Amino acid sequence: MKMTVTVATLGFPRIGLRRELKFALEKFWAGTMTRTELEKAAADLRRANWARQNELGADWLPSNDFSLYDHVLDTSVMLGAIPARYDGERMDPADLETYFAMARGAAGTGDCCGNAPASVTAGEMTKWFDTNYHFIVPEIEPGCTLRLGHFKPLEEYREARAQGFETRPVLLGPITWLSLAKGRGVDPFDLLDDVLGHYATLLRLFAQAGAAWVQIDEPILATDLSERQRRAFTRAYAKLAGAGPKLMLTTYFGGLGDNLGLTASLPVAGLHIDLVRAPDQLGAVVEAVPEDRLLSLGVVDGRNVWRTDIASLIDRLAPLAAERDLVLAPSCSLLHVPVDLALETRLDEEVRQWLAFAVQKIEELDLLKRALNHGREMVADELEAAEKALASRRLSARIHDPAVDARVAEPAMRERGASYVERARVQADVLALPAFPTTTIGSFPQTREVRKARAEYKRGVMDEAAYGAFLRAETERAIRWQEEVGLDLLVHGEFERNDMVQYFGEKLAGFAFTVSGWVQSYGSRCVRPPILYGDVSRSAPMTVDWWRYAQDLTDKPVKGMLTGPVTILNWSFVRDDQPRDETCRQIALAIRDEVLDLEGAGCKAIQIDEAALREGLPLRRRDWQSYLDWAVDCFRLAAAGVGNGTQIHTHMCYSEFNDILPSIGKMDADVISIETARSQMELLEAFAQYRYPGAIGPGVYDIHSARVPDEDEMVALMRLAQTHLRPEQLWVNPDCGLKTRAWKEVKPAIASMVGAARKLRSKAQVGA
Repeated sequence: MKMTVTVATLGFPRIGLRRELKFALEKFWAGTMTRTELEKAAADLRRANWARQNELGADWLPSNDFSLYDHVLDTSVMLGAIPARYDGERMDPADLETYFAMARGAAGTGDCCGNAPASVTAGEMTKWFDTNYHFIVPEIEPGCTLRLGHFKPLEEYREARAQGFETRPVLLGPITWLSLAKGRGVDPFDLLDDVLGHYATLLRLFAQAGAAWVQIDEPILATDLSERQRRAFTRAYAKLAGAGPKLMLTTYFGGLGDNLGLTASLPVAGLHIDLVRAPDQLGAVVEAVPEDRLLSLGVVDGRNVWRTDIASLIDRLAPLAAERDLVLAPSCSLLHVPVDLALETRLDEEVRQWLAFAVQKIEELDLLKRALNHGREMVADELEAAEKALASRRLSARIHDPAVDARVAEPAMRERGASYVERARVQADVLALPAFPTTTIGSFPQTREVRKARAEYKRGVMDEAAYGAFLRAETERAIRWQEEVGLDLLVHGEFERNDMVQYFGEKLAGFAFTVSGWVQSYGSRCVRPPILYGDVSRSAPMTVDWWRYAQDLTDKPVKGMLTGPVTILNWSFVRDDQPRDETCRQIALAIRDEVLDLEGAGCKAIQIDEAALREGLPLRRRDWQSYLDWAVDCFRLAAAGVGNGTQIHTHMCYSEFNDILPSIGKMDADVISIETARSQMELLEAFAQYRYPGAIGPGVYDIHSARVPDEDEMVALMRLAQTHLRPEQLWVNPDCGLKTRAWKEVKPAIASMVGAARKLRSKAQVGA
C-alpha cells in the first residue's frame, strides 16, 4: 500500500498582511470603530488566511488559531476563568469589554450600559515559553467556578466550514493551560476535573459539527514535568481521547526527551513533534509511537526566517515516508514569523534569497511533499533553485569578518573595579540623588507627529536638517517636562529610535531590515525583528550625540540608553550557521564600545536593557547554566569597562526571574528595574530571599494599560516593596518604556509617581 505525505499548518500569523488586525483593534479601543466593524475585520482576516493556506497547498488548515488579543486569554475566557475584579460572576464571558479589560486593564469609564468593570488592573503578562510573544497569565482564585461560557473555537470551525474550508480546530491543551495558570491561594490543578469536563463537552460539540480532527497543543511536554503534571496528562487524555474527533497532540519548542514514554502512551490518534529544535528525536519517536498513530513532523522552522535545506530533508525522510503516512508541518505555529517575503521589494537581493517567511515556508512544505510523494525528478528545477540559494549563503563574503573573529578571541575585562557597596558610595557623590530616586525606563510616547516625521524623512519628503530639528525640539520638550514634573534621573526620550533593537541593528554591520516583516508581540503590538545574518561590529558611536544634546539642556543627570547584547540577539532573527553565544559576544563588544564612548563624553548613568535575558532561557533545566553563563558573560563584557563612578542600570520585563536570581546578581549591575505592578510586587519576595545586593526599581505603573494609577496606589505598592527590600535599595519607576502610551496618560501617571516618591521620602524622614 502506497503511503501518503500531506502538509499541515499549525497556525498562521493573525495580524494580516499589512497589520490589519493592529489598526482595527486600535480604532476599536479609540472608539472610532464599532464592535460589528471589528468583528467583520477579524472575519475578513480569517477568511483570507484560510484561502491563502489552501492555495499554497496545505492539506490541513487550522481554525481557532486567530485571536483578537491572545490565545491563552481566549482559553481562560472560554473556560470562564474570569477573576472577581472583572465582576466575573455577572459578566458574559464573550463580552469584549471584559475581555479587553483582562488584557489591558480598564480606566473606569465603562461602556454605554455600565457593563464594563470600573477601574481595574490588567491580568499579569509574561512570555510564551522562550519566545517574544506575551500572553495573559490565567488567574485562578479561591472559589473559582469554571463554566464553558464562550464557544469561539466551535464558532470559527463552523465559520470556516460555511466558506468551504474544512479545518482542524486548534485548542490550547488543558495541561499546558493549567501549568501556565497562577493560583491565588489555590492550586490550579485542583480544577483538573472541571477543566476536562468542559474540554470533553467542547469536543463532543466539534464531533456534532462534523470535525474529524482537533489539534490540541501541549507545548508543556517539551519542559521538565512534575509527577503531578504527568498524572494529569494520563488522566486527561484517557478522558478526552474518546470524547469527540481524533486528536492531534501537538508538541513544539523542543524535544520530548524524558517525556517521550508518557507521550507515546497517551491514547491520541496523532502526534506532532518539533524536528527543528530537536532533530535527533525522530528515531526514538518512530520507535516509541505505535504505527497506527499519524505522525506530524515539524521540519520547517516556525520561529526563524532562513530557507530550509529541502534536499537534505528528502534524504532523511524518504525511508520513513515509504513505511508510514506522514504529515509535514512547521515546527510550531507560524505566528512567530512575518507573513510574506514577497512584500520585501527593498531588501537586498542577496540576503532576500536566503529567507522564507510564513507563505514561503508553506511553499517549502508543499515542495517537500511533492518530492516525497512523486519523486525528486518531478521537482528537480525547484530543488536546484533552492540549493543554489543555500549555497549562496554558505559562500557569501558578507557573512564572515576576520577582524571580528580576532577581536572576540582577545581577552577583555569582565569585572568592575570595586564591589557594589564601594561603587554605590562613589555614585552617590557623583549623581547626588535623593532617597527613592525617580526615573523612567527610557522611551517617551512615539506620537502621531513623531511617526509622521519619521515616515516623511524616510520617503524624502523631509530632509535631514528638518528632521534633526524636529527631533531636537521633541527631545527638549521631554527634558523640560521631566524637569517640571520633578524626575530625578532624566532620559532623552528616544524619539529618534524606531525600535529598541532595530535602531542599533541599523548602525551595526551584519544586520538586514524588512519593511513589512511584522510579528505580533502581544495584542496590537507588533515588532519587526532585524535579520542578523553576519558578523557584528560597530563603526561609529550610535547614541552619544543624542545623549550629549539632552545633557547640555539640563543640570540634572541624563541616562545613556542602550539595548543589551542578549536582548538584541533574542529579539532578532539570528543566523543559524554558528552558535548563538558566539554571535552574542560579537554584539557585546559593539555595545561595550558604545558604553565607553558614553562614559568618555561625561555620561554617569548608562542603562543597558536586557529585557529578553529570561526569555532566552532553555526550557530544560539541565541546559540553563550553560545559557546563563554566556548570557551573563556577554552583559559583563558590555558593561564592565567603566569606572566605579559610572552607574550601570539594566531593565528586565514581563518574565519570571525567581529561579535565575543568582545569575542576575552575577551581572553586577548597580540598578535593575523590573516589572512588578501587575503582580503586586510579588517578584520582590524572591529578590529579598536571595538578598539581592544592588538597587532595584520595582515598577509601580503598568504601562501596558491605559489606566492611570494615583499616588496612593503607588505608595501602597512601594510599601509592599519595603516589606521585602531595604528603603535605600529602592528606586521608583514605571514597569517599562512609555513609547506605546499617549502623553495624556503618561503625564498624570508620572506626576503621581513623583508625588508618591516625595511622600515616601517625607515619611522616611519622619520615621528617622
